[in-house]
Amino acid sequence: MSKTKVALLGAGFIADIHIESYRRFVPDVEVVAVFTRKPQRAAAFAKKHHIAHWFSDLEDSIVESGCEVVDICLPNFLHHRAVLAAAKAGKHVIIEKPFALNLEEADEMIAASKAAKRKLMYAEELCFAPKYERVRKLVNEGAVGKIFQMRQCEKHSGPHSHWFYDVNQSGGGALMDMGCHGIAWFRWMLGGKPKVRSVYAHMQGGLIHEKRTRGEVNSLCIVEFEGGAIGVAENSWSKHGGMDDRVEVYGDAGVVYADLFVGNSALTYSEKGYGYAMEKAGSTKGWTFTMFEEAFNQGYPQELMLEIMNAAYHSARIRQRVSLPFRPKVKKPIDLWLGGT
Repeated sequence: MSKTKVALLGAGFIADIHIESYRRFVPDVEVVAVFTRKPQRAAAFAKKHHIAHWFSDLEDSIVESGCEVVDICLPNFLHHRAVLAAAKAGKHVIIEKPFALNLEEADEMIAASKAAKRKLMYAEELCFAPKYERVRKLVNEGAVGKIFQMRQCEKHSGPHSHWFYDVNQSGGGALMDMGCHGIAWFRWMLGGKPKVRSVYAHMQGGLIHEKRTRGEVNSLCIVEFEGGAIGVAENSWSKHGGMDDRVEVYGDAGVVYADLFVGNSALTYSEKGYGYAMEKAGSTKGWTFTMFEEAFNQGYPQELMLEIMNAAYHSARIRQRVSLPFRPKVKKPIDLWLGGT
């Protein structure tokens, strides 16, 4: 089976994340080219990740790479240009956040992709985070009742790349950089396409980046949805001590808290109970630690237990060390110790 060919536009932090994700989880994809404006950096990235071709011209990377899909991991101000070039060349697009610098650019990008009959995927990763997806399933199971408030916060001491701090290239600061995650997640939690009634925001500039950017480095955004639910997005480039990413969901029958980087469960309180908390949990009413991807967290997909246990039974019988690989033909492991009796 032939692999889908992808041209990766960008060679920064998020491009590294994308290529790792392709290699680990999407084996039917081949990254055939990388683009970045600096030739030496493009060549170094291609060498590091064993990519056949590199380009320092954006349009050439799309047209000449032989790709079918363009994966855009570029600074915000280049999104519009890259999508229009991809549509013109008849390529599908995956695009990192934020979608565009302004509404006019966004409309043109969507229209160009539709006219070319090509997919345009806005890649919002927070909706795919396993722990947060478990929170959404809790809500769908009725664990917290009807949502009346959500909170999502993402905070750290500032981005990796210099262009983020130039508002002409980024379009904004912390809210533009990370607020899109929270807002998309609120909509996802409420069913995908809830109407928004109002938005209220407070922003702070300066702080620890006073000499570096005119953009907001600390922000609070409150989104009121039709039906009464509100979402509170807290974003900061001025929080020391590493990355924070957490969510809270409040309903009329319970509450759930989840931290993306701490622990392997979501702390849940449910008046009614719900479908499944974790193995051997007696009840899902009251406070519970709700596991996400329990099988993965307990190591079941990664296990190599049976071969090791077979070797252990055989070793116990012969009283010698047994080397792997060990593939005996027996009906059950204990036969290797008892001798088939």
